[in-house]
Amino acid sequence: MKIPDMFSNDRTVFSFEIFPPKKNTGIETIYKTIDELSSLKPDYISVTYGAGGSVANTSTRDIASFVKNRCGIEAMAHISCVNNTREEVVTVLDGFKEAGIENILALRGDKVKGVEPKTDFRYASELIAFIRSKPEYDFGISGACYPEGHTEAPDLTTDILNLRKKVDAGAQELISQLFFDNAFFYEFREKTRLAGINVPISAGIMPITGKSQIERMVTMCGASLPRKFVRMINKYEDRPEALIDAGIAYAADQITDLLASGVDGIHIYTMNNPYIARKITGIVGKLR
Repeated sequence: MKIPDMFSNDRTVFSFEIFPPKKNTGIETIYKTIDELSSLKPDYISVTYGAGGSVANTSTRDIASFVKNRCGIEAMAHISCVNNTREEVVTVLDGFKEAGIENILALRGDKVKGVEPKTDFRYASELIAFIRSKPEYDFGISGACYPEGHTEAPDLTTDILNLRKKVDAGAQELISQLFFDNAFFYEFREKTRLAGINVPISAGIMPITGKSQIERMVTMCGASLPRKFVRMINKYEDRPEALIDAGIAYAADQITDLLASGVDGIHIYTMNNPYIARKITGIVGKLR
């Protein structure tokens, strides 16, 4: 099933995101995680792209195939282009198609320090347009968006205009980067509608698992930290288990508010932690 078609009814789409394990961890570690997540009956599970966007890394394809073909849960495979040539992108897409994967999240991807980016695709919109130009690739295509603006954009208005290019190129659904203040998401959603962007937008929620995780993610995506969020971190930073549960409670509160405001979808960045997904689902699952 194409993920954009899931938004045709009145029920909020609920999804999880996982990432391939590090090479020294062993690929088998992810399958237990998937089994546990699948038991929670999400609408789909997305699988991030291999580290550095390497075309030689087939773990994204293999894991997404397992989700769809073994667990019976719809899968979304990520693909980035900044570190791949056109020919390499075709190789990845062919692999997805052969594995029966019907949905992709098309990204520019992060530039790798010390590695010169490829120039075939400079932006995600160019990757999306390329995929749409190939009739043999009948994928449901999603794109990423940034409620507080992309870190490389001069301002939110410019970023939304660039987002419009993704949608015009063929993105049928958008998944937001994480945020900790729903007000940013609501303002962003209103501005995207004014800009003529009318595809579904899923809110990306990341429950915290530790203070270092938050510092890393804020550095990467520039998310703002509300005062009550900072107070929570400061209070529980020396109690790891309590911090995780507090983070789950904070995320559940965010999701409850988003659901009451008619959000199209909730996309949980699980950090490959089924405990987090299970606790949140237990709190908000009946509110969908």
